[in-house]
Amino acid sequence: MTAEHTRDALRTFVAERDWAQFHSPENLAKSISIEAGELLECFQWSADADPERVKDELADVLTYCLLLADKLGEDPDELVLRKLEKTRAKYPVEKAKGRSTKYDAL
Repeated sequence: MTAEHTRDALRTFVAERDWAQFHSPENLAKSISIEAGELLECFQWSADADPERVKDELADVLTYCLLLADKLGEDPDELVLRKLEKTRAKYPVEKAKGRSTKYDAL
């Protein structure tokens, strides 16, 4: 999912600016939420959001997610795959297919 060269590019970008000092897990989690709010703002008044702005805001969210995973020493691909297995168990196809019902109400 996430190429190592992308993570290396982020690490280099941060190191060049000496920003790692500000990247505590707490601060990165806050930044994810803030950027997710900016992504949502793209759709505030209309479903027809500017595609370029959406891509930029999505990139910001993903960037902070990757930085947080890196700070925690976690591989983003492994995080997603582990969570997918848990979610698969909560939402078996035979119960969840075509439904948006929460797992505890299936």
